[in-house]
Amino acid sequence: MLTINSNLRRRAEILAEIRTFFAKRNVLEVETPLLSASTNPAPHLQSFTTTLELSEAPKTYYLQTSPEFAMKRLLAAGSGDIYQICKAFRNQEIGSLHNPEFTILEWYRISFDHHALMDEMDKLLNNLINTPKAKRYTYSEIFYNYLQLDPFASEISQLKLCAKNRGFVSEEVSEEESVWLELLFANFIEPQLGKENPVFIYDFPKDQAMLARINPDNKTAARFEVYYQGIELANGFYELNNAEEQRKRFLDDLGKRKGLQLPMIPIDENFLAALAKLPDCAGVALGLDRLLLLANGKTSIKEILSFPIDCA
Repeated sequence: MLTINSNLRRRAEILAEIRTFFAKRNVLEVETPLLSASTNPAPHLQSFTTTLELSEAPKTYYLQTSPEFAMKRLLAAGSGDIYQICKAFRNQEIGSLHNPEFTILEWYRISFDHHALMDEMDKLLNNLINTPKAKRYTYSEIFYNYLQLDPFASEISQLKLCAKNRGFVSEEVSEEESVWLELLFANFIEPQLGKENPVFIYDFPKDQAMLARINPDNKTAARFEVYYQGIELANGFYELNNAEEQRKRFLDDLGKRKGLQLPMIPIDENFLAALAKLPDCAGVALGLDRLLLLANGKTSIKEILSFPIDCA
């Protein structure tokens, strides 16, 4: 009971501190639907679905993997700077750092780029869990520092050899360079990041842009991630506001889903219509359960959730 009470109080304290942090900066707290007629079609995200029983015909709805699409619709409608603390849902994700239902903090800052948002994220982490000042590296720099590879110039044979030399053996990995880069990053770089200071990694390869702008070099995306104690805490973008480009990315994702025999997802036309009016902004999503895990010195999400999925 003592552990449960401690976890509940620490969560409540951090939520209050977050609200104070954004209130001082005039960032408005908002709510958006957890259920929507569409969702993010990225192949690595598997959504929960439910059926709305209507008299004329049942309709499929999706529990959201993040509040991003709806929040950008608010931004396009003139909301100004906004943040949200809410539940998000991702199927097929269970482990020491994953629970299918989790708590997310997401916020958007108008006239910020991803560098300005990293500055604010650094301040928030310091306020919440007393972290020292973060360090920053480009994706290219971090690959060279840990693996002595240039991720933008290495052949796939070099990437495979790098993995093999570090003990990774698999016959089922795709022949795409991007897949091998993600494999190397997740297995041999990410666990080492942020042992003392939080670490921001930015300017990811453009084929990992997701919903971020492509940088002028046309090979990197204005995307960042933040790591602490070897754990990914947040993912942020200098937001793409080109609806035509975003539609192309969605169609590419749907093509990949088809190739992987994953369920197809309708394109969110409401989101694309709003995207054309999205103001210049940057946004980021922070996993609050992972933050609480670090704040409480725990090693598993189950230790800080009142009701993990196997107790729900």
